[in-house]
Amino acid sequence: MITFIIGIILTIAVLLILVVLMQNSKGGGMSSQFGSAGSQIMGAQRTTDILEKLTWGFAISLLFLALITNVLVDKTGGQQQFVSPNEEAARQNVVAPTSPDTSNVLQQPVTPTDTSKK
Repeated sequence: MITFIIGIILTIAVLLILVVLMQNSKGGGMSSQFGSAGSQIMGAQRTTDILEKLTWGFAISLLFLALITNVLVDKTGGQQQFVSPNEEAARQNVVAPTSPDTSNVLQQPVTPTDTSKK
């Protein structure tokens, strides 16, 4: 269910981006891109009204679906729905850390190294 809603959210987000890119901040927008053909079909003012309504509709639906997704996500800390196979394999192969063998270190003689240049 959540995967389906996330798919719808992504689709709406892409459509919102496309609708916003069709608009022009100076008022020309899509009607000026198609020249007289665009104004003959829908009219210059009508094109900007439709794009503005689509923008608001997509933005409100995106917000609504994001809130619905937030409500549907399990926040109780129960069993996760998406589990990585790598994470499961790592949990099964847990090795207890061991300390290094230090008994042999103290028995080795320390030899100073000559660091002076010749």
